[in-house]
Amino acid sequence: MGDSLFRLDSKNVVVTGGAGLLGSRMCKVFSEYGAHVIIAEVDKEKAEKLAVDIRQEGYNATALGLDITSEESVINTVNQIVNEYGAIDGWVNNAYPRTKDWSTKFENISFESWRKNVDMHLNGYFICCQKVAEQMKQQKNGVIVNFASIYGIVGPNFSIYEGTEMTMPAAYSAIKGGIVNLTRYLAAYYGRYNIRVNAVAPGGIYDGQNEKFVKKYNKLTPLGRMGSPNEIASSVLFLLSDAASYITGHTLVVDGGWTSW
Repeated sequence: MGDSLFRLDSKNVVVTGGAGLLGSRMCKVFSEYGAHVIIAEVDKEKAEKLAVDIRQEGYNATALGLDITSEESVINTVNQIVNEYGAIDGWVNNAYPRTKDWSTKFENISFESWRKNVDMHLNGYFICCQKVAEQMKQQKNGVIVNFASIYGIVGPNFSIYEGTEMTMPAAYSAIKGGIVNLTRYLAAYYGRYNIRVNAVAPGGIYDGQNEKFVKKYNKLTPLGRMGSPNEIASSVLFLLSDAASYITGHTLVVDGGWTSW
């Protein structure tokens, strides 16, 4: 069977935040494996450009505007996809909404900022999962993949941020930890309808970060380096595909071994 297990032929796969660093790579990979990729993005212009690029390479992609912080936007997007394409076979919750003061140190975080970030991000994933899972229940099949993080599983090592202006936002850990357990809940609740729900927990992904940070991060990782968008995209492809047909409620950690020691 080989490569066929990983094929997504004739599948409608939605990627929220699909025009970002990880989202754009996922959209390209999924389309190369046969999916009709729906790039659901708050920046629709950016999504349209990506969709054009994918189509020019001979693959199938559509851009749609989606704001996961708006229940109305989520409902309208789900309805539009079903009306136009018949089904939602895969949904990847990758969007990363956050406030401008996202990187504030813990002691300086305002309660309003904390509450808003939890509302936008965790609650945005909730409303997407709820509306999409109910559609998949009618179809009697479907796959949801939520983006968690290693920092939803373990505490941050703050030494890697020393000497830089970087930090790990407190709300991020709370949100991603919530997503890990929400994923388990949804897998248990919707399994009877042939719906699989899993999460992927990436480690650090290289994106031109401060050199001091990168060196420290690499030394604390068994593989000695940060990850790439392609390594995350291939992991999500696995979870979406029939190769993972008996996997649900699982958080796939893709971190070069960061959490292993």
